[in-house]
Amino acid sequence: MPTTVELVEVGPRDGLQNERRPLDAGTRAELVTRLVARGARRVEAVSFVRPDLVPQMAGAEEVMAMVPHDPGVSYIGLVLNRRGAERAARTSCTEVNIVVPVTDAFCLRNQNLTVDAMLDHATAASQVAREAGMRVSLTLAVAFGCPFSGPVPVGRVEKVLARVAESEPDEIAFADTIGVGVPRQVRALAALAATDARVRKLRFHFHNTRNTGYANAVAAAHLGADGGRVPGRVVALDASVGGFGGCPFAPAATGNIATEDLAYLLRGEGVPLLGPGVPDIEGLARVGTWLGDRLDSPPQGLLVRAGDFGSVPPANDPAGPES
Repeated sequence: MPTTVELVEVGPRDGLQNERRPLDAGTRAELVTRLVARGARRVEAVSFVRPDLVPQMAGAEEVMAMVPHDPGVSYIGLVLNRRGAERAARTSCTEVNIVVPVTDAFCLRNQNLTVDAMLDHATAASQVAREAGMRVSLTLAVAFGCPFSGPVPVGRVEKVLARVAESEPDEIAFADTIGVGVPRQVRALAALAATDARVRKLRFHFHNTRNTGYANAVAAAHLGADGGRVPGRVVALDASVGGFGGCPFAPAATGNIATEDLAYLLRGEGVPLLGPGVPDIEGLARVGTWLGDRLDSPPQGLLVRAGDFGSVPPANDPAGPES
C-alpha cells in the first residue's frame, strides 16, 4: 500500500514568526479562517512562547478565540515547556507541538537550555497536554544540520529520539530547521524511527533554503515504497501557505515549502492525501497573495506566481502528448 500524506499547515505559526511586520490577532485569525475554507484540516495556528522574544506570536489566546470551531479541524499550538502547555490547554487547541533541538548549541541559543534540560521540560509539557486530553507531537529541531555546530550525525538524533520516545507521543517530527537536508537523510531518519516501536507516526518539517525542500518531501511521501515501514502508513508533512517562514534563532533559515506548491506536486505524483483530499490549490495561492500584501513581503512559493496547471495525465495515458 502507498504511504498516505497528511498536510499540516504551519503558515499561521512558522510562516509568521520571522517576518519583520507582526500581524495583529484578528488578522492572524482571519488567515486561519481563509486556510480552513481552502481545505486545511490540521493547522499549527499559534505559538505559546514569550512575546518579548517572538513578538510575532503575541496574543495566542486571542487568536484561538477567533478561529473557526470546526470539529473536522485540528489546531496545534507550539509549546516549549509546562507553562506553554498550560496556556494551550485553556484554549481550543487540540494538540501541542513540543520542540526539542538535538544539539546543545542550538538549544542554548533558542531556549537557553541544554538538550537534557529541554527534555525534562518536554516531559512536563507532555504530561500537562495528556491530562487536558490533547494530542502530543514532539519535533526534533535541527535534525538535519545545525547552524552553530554543523552537520548532525544520525547517532546524535538517535540518542534524542530514544529519550523523547519514552513519553510515547502521538507523533515524532524531524525538522530541517535551516534547510540543509537531502533525501538520503530523510530515508536515514525514517529508518531510525522504524526501529523504535514507540514511534506511532512520523512527521517532517522542511525548509527550502537550498532548494531541496520539495525533493525531501517527495522522499518522505514515498517512504513506504519497496516495503519500507511507515508507522500507521501515514506521513505528515508541514508546509506554509505562500512559502513564508523561517526561524528567528537560525541565521539564513528562509522559507518553508509552500503548501500550494507541495499540494500540486503530490497530486501530480498520485500520492494519496489524508482527509478531504487535495485542497483548493488556486485558493491557497490567493491566500498566499493576500498574506503577502499584509506582510508587505512577496510570497516565496512559485505556484502563487505561475498558477495551477491542472492534473498531470498518468504515465500510461494511451492518448499520449498532443502533436
